[in-house]
Amino acid sequence: MRDAKNLAVPLGFAGNPLDRLSQLRDNAAALADIEGERARAVVFVQAMPVLQVDGPIISAFLPLVEARKLGEAQIEVLLGRDAEGPVFALLLPDAAAGTPAPEAGGFIDERQLSLPGRPDLSLVDLRQLANQGGVTAADLAILGQARSILHWHGEHRFCARCGAPTRVVHAGWRRDCGACGAQHFPRTEPVAIMLVVDGDDCLMGRQSRFPPKMYSCLAGFIEGGETVEEAVRREVAEEAGISVGAVDYVASQPWPFPSSLMLGCRAEALSRAITMDATELEDCRWFSRAEVRAMLAGAHEQDLVPPAPVALARTLLEHWLAED
Repeated sequence: MRDAKNLAVPLGFAGNPLDRLSQLRDNAAALADIEGERARAVVFVQAMPVLQVDGPIISAFLPLVEARKLGEAQIEVLLGRDAEGPVFALLLPDAAAGTPAPEAGGFIDERQLSLPGRPDLSLVDLRQLANQGGVTAADLAILGQARSILHWHGEHRFCARCGAPTRVVHAGWRRDCGACGAQHFPRTEPVAIMLVVDGDDCLMGRQSRFPPKMYSCLAGFIEGGETVEEAVRREVAEEAGISVGAVDYVASQPWPFPSSLMLGCRAEALSRAITMDATELEDCRWFSRAEVRAMLAGAHEQDLVPPAPVALARTLLEHWLAED
């Protein structure tokens, strides 16, 4: 395991300050009490957070009472409590932002959505908000938590065992089936993301949905029955045809697109010849340390760019460069 204590780049969506209050989730009286403790809420519509924008000041929080007046929430979840009080997450119907529309398929959702009659509120793609640094790291982590749990509810309205509708219980952290008695809990999907290195070179690729000229680390979901190390070796072999030996864990990151835990690793290449899977990648190539430094400085001779600072892939690159 590599020393990840002094990572050069803060991890986006990490550092959630909330006490999740899991011990209160089945206590109806306690839940009713905390709603009066200056309760706040983050609100989502069509996967976008609702923000209050006052000049340069952006707030992701509304008083819970005001948030409930925006419309009848489809889902309400207790996220936890910080020094200012309890925080809830509310999901409004798609129609609250006008004509329902599917989430855009690009890297950034650039739809222009708004809440009718509320010009003081804006809807912004969460990834774009993270990349622009529009809110504090702590608030970003709370928004990531909210987006993940609200998305899970949207995808699990029916029982996976019998198909009957499920109901929300446990302050939003479980869905129960009244037909067969099954209990369904939120799940986080583990993803291995790896910087493959060979001496002073590292391997990166790009997908067609990436922003123009952006390259990033290879990544893939960890399958059942796999260790993290096995998943790293399999994914790199599948996507790039590169054999991998030693695999070291570096750091992890919650990634709410829609609900993953990114497990960042360094992987030592045993071969260099690339056989790219064109169904997964648009391009894949080796980069020298000098090239990566140029990319980070915005001075690459081909104008190639690295992943955004909020991404764990950027952290893996920074960590690798710092070892030199």
